[in-house]
Amino acid sequence: MFNSIRETIEQKLGIVNAKKDVINSAVIEKPTEFSGRYRNWRANEDLRNYPFVVNAHAPFAPARRALPMLNLALISSAGAYINGTTAFDTDARDGDVSFREIPIEVEAADLLYAGRGYDPTAVRADMNAQIPVERLVEYARNGVIGNLNNVWWSLNGFIPNARLVADQLAPQIAERIARYEVQAALLIPASRLCHQTMGILARALEMANIPTIMLSVDSAMTDSIRPPRSAFYNGEFGSVAGKPNWKQHQLRILDETLRWIETFDQPGARKLGVKLETEVEQERGEI
Repeated sequence: MFNSIRETIEQKLGIVNAKKDVINSAVIEKPTEFSGRYRNWRANEDLRNYPFVVNAHAPFAPARRALPMLNLALISSAGAYINGTTAFDTDARDGDVSFREIPIEVEAADLLYAGRGYDPTAVRADMNAQIPVERLVEYARNGVIGNLNNVWWSLNGFIPNARLVADQLAPQIAERIARYEVQAALLIPASRLCHQTMGILARALEMANIPTIMLSVDSAMTDSIRPPRSAFYNGEFGSVAGKPNWKQHQLRILDETLRWIETFDQPGARKLGVKLETEVEQERGEI
């Protein structure tokens, strides 16, 4: 019933026997060039001289359902996993391209974090700062969205080898999401390199006709990787979905971001209008 992501991409591009590089060039432009530069990179934690992916164009899938009627997928790169299960490998040079499907009923107290490139203090204090399951469930109850899918997808987004994201992680996640009949996906990176990983995932999902929106606190990375739709603001790594234990800040970010799934009519990035309202609340002593 369900085609693989690679078959879907081949059909969309009109390619019968597409070579891997042809497909990858739509997800990562000039993939062979990236691989050559990556081989010469001396792995380091601060990404010094890392050959970030640079794309000039972006695929785009129009939203086919109104926000109150769609089943929304949540994808987080904070490295969350259920206590008692296998953690992500944070030592691999290329990165860990496995992922976890976590039921939305799993509580914050049952999650641990194996991530790199960001400080997990905020998400440990309040899961919604990076993985806003509670906020999205509330949106579903109030009819803002049709439904939050009954599982969400977790990965460790610190994956330096972007070709592995394009070749392995993106097709696998896209295929799993398609099986849940999701109509849109919200992607929330946790670190700088996570922005690249999630941007690649967003591009692959849109090539599979699944509209996406990616939250961003790094506009330079967003401009480089070019996810089809992105909403950015001046936030912090590790609390990209809003400051911990500040529900209104989180809702303000999510509300504007999700509504843009419908209103984008071509690839692009828009700045969220959360700064002014936040400053007003701070001056009033409301936070």
